[in-house]
Amino acid sequence: MLKWVLRDKAEAEQTRDIQDDLNIPEIVARILVFRGITTPEQARIFFKPDWSRMHDPFSMKDMDRAVERIIAAREQGQRVLIYGDYDVDGVTSVSTLYLFLKSIGFDPLYFIPDRMKEGYGLSRAGIDRAKEEGADLLITVDCGITAVEEVAYAKSQGIDVIVSDHHEQAETIPDAEAILDPKRADSTYPFNELAGVGVVFKLIQALSIKLELGPESYQQYVDLVALGSAADIVPLVDENRIFVHMGLMRINRMERPGIKAMFDASGWRGEKVSTGKLVFVIAPRINAVGRLGNAERAVRLLVSDEGQQTVNIAQILESENRNRKLIDEETFHDALDILSSEFDESKDKAVVLAKEGWHSGVIGIVASRVSERVHRPTVMISVDNGIGKGSARSIGGFDIYSAIKECSHTLIGFGGHRFAAGLTIEQSRIEEFKQSFKEVAKQNLTEEDLVKKLFYDGEISLSDVDERFVKILRHFAPFGPRNMRPVFKSTNVRVVGSPRIVGRNHLKFRVCQENRVFDAIGFDLGDLMYRVGPGEKNLDMVYVIEENHWNGRTKVQLRVKDLQ
Repeated sequence: MLKWVLRDKAEAEQTRDIQDDLNIPEIVARILVFRGITTPEQARIFFKPDWSRMHDPFSMKDMDRAVERIIAAREQGQRVLIYGDYDVDGVTSVSTLYLFLKSIGFDPLYFIPDRMKEGYGLSRAGIDRAKEEGADLLITVDCGITAVEEVAYAKSQGIDVIVSDHHEQAETIPDAEAILDPKRADSTYPFNELAGVGVVFKLIQALSIKLELGPESYQQYVDLVALGSAADIVPLVDENRIFVHMGLMRINRMERPGIKAMFDASGWRGEKVSTGKLVFVIAPRINAVGRLGNAERAVRLLVSDEGQQTVNIAQILESENRNRKLIDEETFHDALDILSSEFDESKDKAVVLAKEGWHSGVIGIVASRVSERVHRPTVMISVDNGIGKGSARSIGGFDIYSAIKECSHTLIGFGGHRFAAGLTIEQSRIEEFKQSFKEVAKQNLTEEDLVKKLFYDGEISLSDVDERFVKILRHFAPFGPRNMRPVFKSTNVRVVGSPRIVGRNHLKFRVCQENRVFDAIGFDLGDLMYRVGPGEKNLDMVYVIEENHWNGRTKVQLRVKDLQ
């Protein structure tokens, strides 16, 4: 059962200042203050993201060194190899840098390791590949910050390395030509929550400035930056908000053939693309080829301007995604079976599940689903030939990267951030890790942390939801972490008409209050059908307000999160 929790009250004077200055409803001003937007000027900036609010790329440590080395490579005719990661952030990072370098005269190479054969991150095998291809300079994207030994090996092979990453550093950092990472300990960059592709964008922005190219030389790739940032679930504030806002404008014009081909293959009907569409439609298709095969196919799709080639590759991604879903379901049901015998809800504050034969490409997705089901930090480990590869997902208030770090004496290696992480472990030490990780969770999580909560921003009447209110809420987009859709509560609403179950298990009904009637839908809430009998007058709801676009018409609907 969900516990409904009203977010902390906003400071009254700040709320009044914003409400009066912008002439907006008090609850909207209060939501802005909740989100750290405490002055009218900040509110105006929030409602109108634009390029002028970008930070100076040269304020990122080592940016000048990275730019100088890349320009020197161009002047000397050196070969550059871009070394990426196999998720959406990695694929869009490689694609963005590849296209930009090509536009300024390079003939760049790129390499993304095979998840199954080579695993995550910079490796000796990948460096050997770069050597074979004649690379003089290797640029990592979305990886490399912990690759101390690998960078040293590359240097021994006569290859210079620039690291471009956004993950947490270890105690030591690689001895590279330059290290671009807003999370490095000595960083003074104003915003440290960029995705890997966001760091790449700052690099191409800096190169454009140094080479005195116009803004369009780098801004044209913001659609790829938006896709990678949204898919990596980074906070949609500061520069990330600008990237996604500007990128969605380009995506909705369908300017990039590869992105259009993916939407067409998915059955997209031309409705407006939002962050949700990127995260739940496009990202899984790119991730699927990285999880089940080689992600370089996704790069070829995104960098190609040949119509038939993009159509062909998009169809491959569509097929891989269907296959991935089948493997997901099988693995999830496997995990639930193990959970039923191993998990004690009254004692366990974390979950660690391991099995031979699980596909290491899907365990991260399944770990998220298990974590959502039991509301516990969850680690899923796939074992093959005595070695376990694990993916970890967290719940709010628990830093899973730090927790795994406390258990690092049991591991071969690990990496990630506070919400998600990966690890490698010998099969013989899995039980030791399990006990150690559970103990860390026990020490750091309270019983209250384990109560699943539904936070809402305030209570309104349905009569408040008029055309102007909806228009103001529209300006909160793009939505994502730290800028989710505002959540409202309404009490004593009346059910009208005949509620029904649609789709898999979705509850569809209509509600009325003070003569305002709205369609409402609760995804996967079919089990609550008993609460919405026709004529029910004492229904309380927590919901978000959204616009449903269908057959050329736009209609306001309430997407219900819970009912009482």
